Order: sequence, then C-alpha cells, then structure tokens
Amino acid sequence: VMYVRRAEIMDQKHLVTVWKLGNNINTDLLYPSKYLYESQEPAVLASHVLEPIYPDFQHMITPGDFVVAGENFGCGSSREQAVTALKYAGCGGIIAKSYSRIFFRNCIAHGISAIVCPEAVDAVEEGDKICVDGENGKIYVGDQVYTFSGFGDYVGAILKSGGLIPFLRKRMENC
Repeated sequence: VMYVRRAEIMDQKHLVTVWKLGNNINTDLLYPSKYLYESQEPAVLASHVLEPIYPDFQHMITPGDFVVAGENFGCGSSREQAVTALKYAGCGGIIAKSYSRIFFRNCIAHGISAIVCPEAVDAVEEGDKICVDGENGKIYVGDQVYTFSGFGDYVGAILKSGGLIPFLRKRMENC
C-alpha cells in the first residue's frame, strides 16, 4: 500500500492501474494447480499468476498495480503460491468486496494489503488509475474518495515490513 500525503495524491507518480476481476476468483485462477510442483522460485511463480484470465499478466502489470475484485476473492484451496505469485509479479495490493478468510491471512503474512471496500470496487473499471492511502484508509478514484477500515498498528507494521517473516526478523534484531 502506498503511504502518501494528500498533496502527493494529485501527482501522477502515485497513481497505479486497476486490474479488475469478478466474484469468486479462486486460487486455481490466481495460480493454476498444474504448476504446484514446478520451481517455487519467484520468477517462476510470477510467470503463471492469473494465467487462465490474463495469459501474459506478468508482462502486463506494472509494479504497484492493484487487483480489484468482487466477493469471495481467493476462495478454494489455501494455496500460498497464489499470494506469493501476485507479490512477485508486482501486485501492490488487492481491493475486494470480500475475501476467503485463509487467503486474507496469507496476504497479510506475505505483505500484500488486502483491502475490503465494496464501494471502490463498484466505482472502478479495468485500466482506471487510483491512489491508495493505506495510513489513512482512503482510496482515490478520480475526484471520488472511498474509505476503508485500517489494518491497525500491528497488521500495518507487518505490511510495512513486507510480510510476517521480515517483520519478525526486524523485531528480533531489536531485542
């Protein structure tokens, strides 16, 4: 999630592109099961992300872009590769109407912001430019502003650290 001040929001460099998906996007659409036994290297994971929907997604996404989806995003198996593949492809975060509970937790653990904001989902179309202010719980779409519940201090610190493992490493270094 981008952490920006209001004055910076109008600056084009803080705008990211929306990749819009529908309802019930399952983990097999995010990372097909036929690749589960391939290398788990980041480049390999990224090369197959969203392949059934966008066969060349890894070359289409710009680092920081957001996936926006409807209800029950990440349903299906609890495959962590789905989240990891999105992260390594450059996905800056996800905005959805709702998430599968395990997928949501995997997002936080891997440092991907999983934002719930049905109003923003309804307001955007694929290719729109948005700005996400994670610190203040705001999504800017054109001249509209949509709010979402923040993550709280603890989860916010995990996200800023890049995931649970980097967060814990940092905490242990400071002990």
